[in-house]
Amino acid sequence: MAAARHLRSGLPLLRAHLASSESAAVAQVSRGFASQAAKPTGKEIKVPKALFGGTGNYASALFLTAAKSNALDKVESEIKAIVEASKKSPLFSQFIKDLSVPKATRVKAIAEIFADAGFSDVTKNFLAVLADNGRLKYIERIAERFVDLTMEHKGEMKVVVRTVISLTKEEEKELKETLQDILGENKTILVEQKIDYSIMGGLVIEFGQKVLDISIRNRAKQMEAFLRQPLDF
Repeated sequence: MAAARHLRSGLPLLRAHLASSESAAVAQVSRGFASQAAKPTGKEIKVPKALFGGTGNYASALFLTAAKSNALDKVESEIKAIVEASKKSPLFSQFIKDLSVPKATRVKAIAEIFADAGFSDVTKNFLAVLADNGRLKYIERIAERFVDLTMEHKGEMKVVVRTVISLTKEEEKELKETLQDILGENKTILVEQKIDYSIMGGLVIEFGQKVLDISIRNRAKQMEAFLRQPLDF
């Protein structure tokens, strides 16, 4: 209950964040991979939100191709598995980051590794393009942005809540209800709790590119800034 009370006290700030204007430009899809995309059947498939930069282009291309192939869930699972493998295997991690490996060797190795793993054609082709373009080292960031797109497509919103102690089930429930009221009923809110003793108390809530900081640490900084201002007699 205390957590949700903290949140409600910061609702005007949160709504101000949500009202801020955002660019509506559509990210340009990576030409090399887009050429392999299956032609859509039925209504046109679009990227659910614009992503920018190189990793955004690749993530958008992967989303479009997976969606047109009706393989979003499978591709998402495979991409997550690749990121996990790179974290657990120093050898694999070194391989995908080492640009001194000849291009042909990189592409062949990737094709063989993931063919044996039974990965979908969409994922295998995508990895081959990354290997060919020397972009495998960005796979983790591309995966993050791809998951952002799949969550947006499914109407999910990941909310990271940092506190000094874990929220109780009742507090988490009340927090979700409060966030639901702000973000709308069309969003499925997924709360991830993180313990962060540095905030000293209160809450820090992060979702998308937005942060609501109603922590004791932030309030202490604001108070310090106020006290440092020169006195005006």
